[in-house]
Amino acid sequence: MGFFWEKGPLFVKQLLDFYEAPKPHFNTLSTIVRGLEEKGFLTHTAFGNTYQYMAQISEEDFHKATLKQVIRKYFDNSYLGVVSSLVKEESIALDDLKKLIAEVEKAHENKAK
Repeated sequence: MGFFWEKGPLFVKQLLDFYEAPKPHFNTLSTIVRGLEEKGFLTHTAFGNTYQYMAQISEEDFHKATLKQVIRKYFDNSYLGVVSSLVKEESIALDDLKKLIAEVEKAHENKAK
């Protein structure tokens, strides 16, 4: 997806140019691109019998959707489970956790207004 956000609309053949050796096979890359299109991340314009693909969603929306999918799949849709896991693994500092709590409280205050 990064190539599409950085470069704009691309043909699969153009994508191959951005990879270093060993480059993926054209058919493999084409399958990945079609999969991204099926998921709604890309769209295409037909030029004869070839397609030029472009991003359908922004990078920010992609990150949000991906994060939600990970939380749903690995944490039973529990954001508390995610934070608990980070705390247990000591991957989040106490100051960061306090900032997160403050942000959540502020968001709830703004919703109440």
